[in-house]
Amino acid sequence: MDVVHPRCAGVDISKRDAKVCVRVAGSGRARAKSLVTTWGAVTNQVLALRDHLIAEQVTLVVMEATSDYWKPFYYLLEDGPFEVMLVNARHVKNLPGRKTDVSDAAWLAQLGAHGLVRGSFVPPEPIRQLRDLTRTRTTLVRARAKEIQRLEKLLEDAGIKLSSVATDITGVSGRAMLEALIDGQRDPVVLADLAKRRMRSKIPELTEALTGRFSEHHGFLAQLHLDLIDNHTRAIDELTGRIEVVVEPFRHVRNLLVTIPRVSTLVADVIIAETGGDMSRFPTAGHLASWAGTCPGSNESAGRIKSTQTRPGNPYLKGALGIAAMSASRSKDTYLAAKFRRIASRPGPVKAIVALEHAMLVAIWHMITNGTAYGEPGGDYFTRLNPDKAKHRALDQLHKMGYSVTLEPLAVAG
Repeated sequence: MDVVHPRCAGVDISKRDAKVCVRVAGSGRARAKSLVTTWGAVTNQVLALRDHLIAEQVTLVVMEATSDYWKPFYYLLEDGPFEVMLVNARHVKNLPGRKTDVSDAAWLAQLGAHGLVRGSFVPPEPIRQLRDLTRTRTTLVRARAKEIQRLEKLLEDAGIKLSSVATDITGVSGRAMLEALIDGQRDPVVLADLAKRRMRSKIPELTEALTGRFSEHHGFLAQLHLDLIDNHTRAIDELTGRIEVVVEPFRHVRNLLVTIPRVSTLVADVIIAETGGDMSRFPTAGHLASWAGTCPGSNESAGRIKSTQTRPGNPYLKGALGIAAMSASRSKDTYLAAKFRRIASRPGPVKAIVALEHAMLVAIWHMITNGTAYGEPGGDYFTRLNPDKAKHRALDQLHKMGYSVTLEPLAVAG
């Protein structure tokens, strides 16, 4: 097998240290020589490791993506005169029964020397900062949602069925009722009268829902949950303000993304942070969809297809795309909504949502590559694409309902 990098290093990283194997290819029939050393994970040790690799004239460093422990090594070594490659642990598994930190480092060095590994996408510093902010915001939004769920369970324990009438128990009306309950008000008529705007039409239902056994104990816990929800909301607002500053160099990309139906600025921020806002690293739209895990997987053996389940993708990107796709499926007179209904009638709504995510990514790749806004094909796209098929489908449905239909073309006004 050809040697691509005669001097290659494999790094197996743990929390405390890293095993580094420097592999030097032999000349002629001579076997390659390997030297394994151990280096600490603190900054000074990593800098000393960089000097060691430079002295050994290494041209490629291969390391595994182990939790977040790879970051101190990667960020300090990437400034060196050699290529640093971060690889997926699933792609470089060692043989069972022969797995140690030392053997893993030697295995990485051997794979890198022969060019048998493919590097993962590590974005530049500005994108890494934006990614940290958007991921933290996503985590806090989920934590706030969990606090609201805990508050709802507490109300169920007290016999208060507010969530069965109000969609958002922490909205203006729900918050006023909860604060009144915490202050000691127990009269359901008085509590229901705190409803605002459209909620006032539900006062009879609210009166019944607010009749329960809410006690001082429930009030203490409810106030605790409300305080935690408020803290999360303030932190989310601060993160959003910081994101507005960091995303400024990519604002033109975000302005393009929000032209897609139901893609909000929050979703656009996540898309930019996870993809880097640059499609040059993805040769085609299909490569982007495959990387994101929104296309069927390939698992075939002996001519038999075992599974076509979508491959694992970036959870933050897939989560944001899922929110946008769910919202787009409910939009009116749009191509995405028509595509959802068309697919949901056969494979089902779950696969239809994945198809919308795929369609959005394809559009995103073309939009960012060409610098153009989203062009809406319209809700009648599939009808215009194949009018005869749409006509026959409509006739078949009418025939199944017991109708006999005769078609006559409309007269065109002169």
